[in-house]
Amino acid sequence: MKVIFLEDVKGKGKKGEIKEVPDGYAQNFLIKKNLAKAANAANVATLAGQKKAKERDEADALADAQLLKIQLEDEKVVIELKEKVGPDNHLFGAINSKKIADALNAQYELKLDKHKILLDNPLRALGERDVPIKLHPQVTATVRVRVSEA
Repeated sequence: MKVIFLEDVKGKGKKGEIKEVPDGYAQNFLIKKNLAKAANAANVATLAGQKKAKERDEADALADAQLLKIQLEDEKVVIELKEKVGPDNHLFGAINSKKIADALNAQYELKLDKHKILLDNPLRALGERDVPIKLHPQVTATVRVRVSEA
């Protein structure tokens, strides 16, 4: 019997796959536990429509990420952060990804998740740095962060 897997089943198939399995296994286990459904014409057509919608959504997300990358990498976009400075021009604290995300939201009204900002170590000195931001698995933007004395 051909079935469409609704969930990943170890050793049998992954979600969205159409595979041939024994009739008893399909009826008594997969379909009964809502792990799969019969692969009739209507269900196959529904699966094809879902795949097309998913591809369209992924293409839209990629296009949005590329537009945001262009916006972030504009020469005029510099995130200004003012912090207290001690001797030797070192900051009293550190600038982490959350502070950068908050400043980006406050200055340019762009809401980004702090986890998308790829900051290896917090910034601890004055100056200007390039900080990478992962907008999409295929798109990484670089934004300039300027740290100055408050």
